[in-house]
Amino acid sequence: MSQPKAPKVTGEFKQKHLISIADLAKTEIEYLLQTAKAFAHAEKLGQSTPILQGKTVVNLFFENSTRTRFSFEVATRRLAGSTLNFAAQSSSLTKGETLIDTAKNLEAMRPHALVVRHSSAGSPVTLSRAVGTAVVNAGDGFHEHPTQALLDCYTMQEKLGSLAGKRVVILGDIAHSRVARSNIYCLQKLGASVAVCGPPTLLPPKPEALGVDYAYRPEALLKDADVVMALRVQLERQNRMQIPSIAEYSSVWGLNLERFSLMKKTALVLHPGPVNRGVEMDPEVADSPNSVILDQVANGVVVRMAVLAAICNGPGLEKWLTDGGYRG
Repeated sequence: MSQPKAPKVTGEFKQKHLISIADLAKTEIEYLLQTAKAFAHAEKLGQSTPILQGKTVVNLFFENSTRTRFSFEVATRRLAGSTLNFAAQSSSLTKGETLIDTAKNLEAMRPHALVVRHSSAGSPVTLSRAVGTAVVNAGDGFHEHPTQALLDCYTMQEKLGSLAGKRVVILGDIAHSRVARSNIYCLQKLGASVAVCGPPTLLPPKPEALGVDYAYRPEALLKDADVVMALRVQLERQNRMQIPSIAEYSSVWGLNLERFSLMKKTALVLHPGPVNRGVEMDPEVADSPNSVILDQVANGVVVRMAVLAAICNGPGLEKWLTDGGYRG
């Protein structure tokens, strides 16, 4: 049996940091997604990818995380790099050390990248201006979560092919969602159209400013959607009484079986996790053949491999792509 044809990678990644999808050109997004596909291809063939050998990545997480933190850690190790995991509760932050001083002290140990998650929007860009080490944004407040958008788009492309002309509906807490914002930017740059839907209190004041369609009820949007992404209700980021109750949210905006039946038979269901079953979507929807939620988790590793390789060792990545026949 012949081996599958190696995917081709075109373009280049010109950024020192990855702070925001808004900063990236379409060609840079495509380069990262194509590189992730090359890593997935190499893994299927059992090929090694020691592009980060001798490199260290610090996971600087000030918010709790399961998928994102472990995904970055696995990605680094698959590239033969080493990781240091920062725990805020056991660090000198509890003694009054500032974020910038913490980062500068870690930088003195000469890591090759700082992967930063923080509740304050703008923290990664502030650090990128204060330190010389490359900074990767793993989610900052209401702002952005660029690698989540990249893995979401990778997952959509894996199932649908080109996203040009595709229709993506994002349901839920749009106002507080860095995932929604990064996905809107990424999807639009790849040619998809986006609609958002949620309670009026959980939509931005002027959603049309993001270049999206919007509605306050999901039913009218679902029938034309190629992808429906449900978002977690982020109670920890909301002011009080922005929704009357979780039960009412689920009843009016949750992706239940009745609303699921309005969708195309081929439409994909996504969720960035963690899924609150029975709130954002029914368990039967989360576990349906249309659901690619676990694919998102798996794809997060190869996408973050692409990001870390491009940022920490661009020349090494280029050599690996060329030697492997991936360069288009």
